[in-house]
Amino acid sequence: MEPLEMLTRQSVNPRLIADVEAFRRKYTVDEQAAGRVSEPVMPFYGTEILEMAVSALLQGENLLLSGAKATGKNVLAENLAWIFGRPAYNISFNVNTDSASLIGTDTFRDNEVQLRKGPVYQCAEYGGFGIFDEINMAKNDAVSVLHATLDHRRIIDVPGYDKIHLHDATRFIGTMNYGYAGTKELNEALVSRFLVIDMPPLNEETLMKILKEALPGGKQEAMEQFCGLFLDLQLKAFNGEISTKPLDLRGMLAALRTVRTGLKPALAVKMGITNKSFDIFEREIIDDVVLTRIPSDWTAEDVFDI
Repeated sequence: MEPLEMLTRQSVNPRLIADVEAFRRKYTVDEQAAGRVSEPVMPFYGTEILEMAVSALLQGENLLLSGAKATGKNVLAENLAWIFGRPAYNISFNVNTDSASLIGTDTFRDNEVQLRKGPVYQCAEYGGFGIFDEINMAKNDAVSVLHATLDHRRIIDVPGYDKIHLHDATRFIGTMNYGYAGTKELNEALVSRFLVIDMPPLNEETLMKILKEALPGGKQEAMEQFCGLFLDLQLKAFNGEISTKPLDLRGMLAALRTVRTGLKPALAVKMGITNKSFDIFEREIIDDVVLTRIPSDWTAEDVFDI
């Protein structure tokens, strides 16, 4: 599916689609970065969210996608880079991410000291979309780089080197989950450099679209039960009855793929969902939820047209 076709199918405002098309024509992709422009594995579903995100990026703004686990933040970020036809640079923040890993480090090459460019530098140079994953885990050294990178002046001053002027097509998209270990509140100065979208939890309609897209050949009744299973777990997690560990859409999709090989659905769910929790009492709660949705005697033929 072509990116603009995806927007049309989701009834995105035609004016926005025309503006995206004009953006793609105006900003071509450098040959050295062309390999970073790729179609995401999964499309993002959500007309209002797409319209907000596209509108912000067209106006040169940066986006911060916040929300709970399994709300599609990274999927949306990857889809936006594809929609705009820009090379994507994924930067995952952790305790070891510092200014050097973002901008670049000195290296000795051809008998001279040269800068080995980091992802933020390359993003600025080639007009890429930088995806800051788990931005609320960034330590102070990295945050100082983010302040300069996201500033309206669009200039990064690298000590010992020339200033980096951000390409006109460069945009940055941050993602953050609530409550993960190692996360912290973003300071006001950093948040002010973003437009913020609070991602809503998955609903039945969206989840069914994802299952049908990712798992062609799945039987309607079975897909409805797996959809219900995920939504039941989501509700329990939001109510604090279980942790968010088993609330894993990637895990459920991976489990369903193993069912295609002939594995019993109940065993697949254990690997993809139940065993994501390491608390024995929580597992019992999850098992009870699974049993109400996925019969223990189901076979692969009950889930897929094999």
